[in-house]
Amino acid sequence: MFRVALSPTGDMHIETLRVALLNYICAAQAGEPLIVRIEDIDKERTIEGKEHAMLDMLSLFGISYTQLYYQSSNFKYHLQFASTLLDKKKAFICFCKKESQDKAYRYDGTCENLSSDAVLNNPNPFVIRMKKPAKTFSFNDKIKGAMRFEPDDIDSFVIMSADKYPTNTFACACDDMLQGVTTIIREEKHLLNTPKEELIRQSLGYDQAINYAHIPVMLYAKEDETLSAQYLLDQGFMPEAILNYLVLLGYDTPTEIFTLEETISWFDITRLSKSSVHFDMDKLRFINREHIKRIPDMELSKRLGYACDKIGKLAKLYTEEVSTTYEIKQKIDALFAKKAFYAEFEHESKLLQELILSAPYMENFDTFQSYLLEKSGLKENAFFKPLRFWLSGVDQGPELALLYPLIKHYLKEIVR
Repeated sequence: MFRVALSPTGDMHIETLRVALLNYICAAQAGEPLIVRIEDIDKERTIEGKEHAMLDMLSLFGISYTQLYYQSSNFKYHLQFASTLLDKKKAFICFCKKESQDKAYRYDGTCENLSSDAVLNNPNPFVIRMKKPAKTFSFNDKIKGAMRFEPDDIDSFVIMSADKYPTNTFACACDDMLQGVTTIIREEKHLLNTPKEELIRQSLGYDQAINYAHIPVMLYAKEDETLSAQYLLDQGFMPEAILNYLVLLGYDTPTEIFTLEETISWFDITRLSKSSVHFDMDKLRFINREHIKRIPDMELSKRLGYACDKIGKLAKLYTEEVSTTYEIKQKIDALFAKKAFYAEFEHESKLLQELILSAPYMENFDTFQSYLLEKSGLKENAFFKPLRFWLSGVDQGPELALLYPLIKHYLKEIVR
């Protein structure tokens, strides 16, 4: 059983998508279920309805799952487990001030041995803390290898906050136990939570082994630090290309361009780099161009808001200049947009427009060009600049001989 944890506190970050993708691939390879957990315990940060956008994002990227549940639905179990840990003397009530709950603070054990009377007669707010472990925790990480945590590496951490809600670490440990999760693939920043979660489950008497794989951090240029999957989509990067790139990061793939289905046949998470990886926007642009070239013409046309295979072929022609569907759509929209007369050659532009609109259909560009040259009597720039303007909407672009076969049926619509 694999799981993906989504926190509906904002748009899906690209690293969250990467974790979801690797979980999906490994679950598919193992023939095991993939569940999605919405981590909605943090009421202050949770954005109502944001989980629907995140689930839609998984669907868009082809990441399917067998079960969906909300962490808040397990709240009663979190309370029960916390009570059990108190009863078993594995956890204790702590009245220390809020500053002692800071993550950088090493708890000094002030409240660990309070008497029952001292606890019952104290009216102040309290948290519940786990007692420090007495033994070493070790496990084999599928990416990082053998991991070992000594008792002093684990503080008496908080499992229930003063607001009576579980901390993320405690809720995750309980939820993974309740759902029967057997493999956890997540970001490296959660590595220090692993011995804490193991301590919680073992203290509750849970002995089902869980396999771990902690994915090394992704490094970004400063402007890309908050990069979301939605931002990349809005910029015209296709889901196929984004997934391709996320798998490629830190992995020696057998080929540079591939599909999600192909990935499932050869991916091995133990071969993922142990080192951090850099997010390279230029590399993503290259991969996006290659996927644009591979997609069926009609499908590409529809993604651009059209419905003609010739428009799909035209879009691929523009990959010589640009690398995203957003940029390509701008090119094609400019081609079909109503145009003002070419300022430098206004008279010549009007003449060519009239000739093109009244011209008979011509199969090839050479015939078309020769017809216009003869009828207009124009030469050199006075002919070629206005012609390019009418046929492409820009001063520079693909060769008109390559452009014409793809737009010849739309000339009356383009030259207006």
